[in-house]
Amino acid sequence: MNHRKLKAGEVAGTYDITAPITEAELVSIAQAFARRKLARGRKLTRPNLVFDYLQVLFQGYEHEVFSALFLDSQHRLIHFETLFRGTIDSASVYPREVVKRALAHNAAAVIFVHNHPSGDPEPSDADRRITQRLSDALALIEVRVIDHIVVGGDRCISLAERGDL
Repeated sequence: MNHRKLKAGEVAGTYDITAPITEAELVSIAQAFARRKLARGRKLTRPNLVFDYLQVLFQGYEHEVFSALFLDSQHRLIHFETLFRGTIDSASVYPREVVKRALAHNAAAVIFVHNHPSGDPEPSDADRRITQRLSDALALIEVRVIDHIVVGGDRCISLAERGDL
């Protein structure tokens, strides 16, 4: 029997499964737990835990997905939203639309996250450029970009931790 570790975050309680479930169903359950952990009002203070949730949420996508975690001034989550969907190796991101969503949520800060379906989370030059364009656009309305996280395979890379923000 081959067992694999599933990262679903801090899931309290015991769960009884009364019938066999497929891998897809198990992933769906883990994604529901991760979404619950990224619920409105949660303070995002532990990057590694956020990475775990994001890995679960972005698991299985065969195309790039660009999302944002909109935060209040205390870095509590207001809303997690998928903003753009792309192809297997890129997603078109429009700063104007991101600014509109930040204003709609009355966000004070934002964390961007997108996946690399190839499994390699290494940020590309295009990733760095769009992060800078988004930071510049959001600075005009006094919304801080806290981080841009790239999810690939079982790893996440933070542009902020690398000093690329």
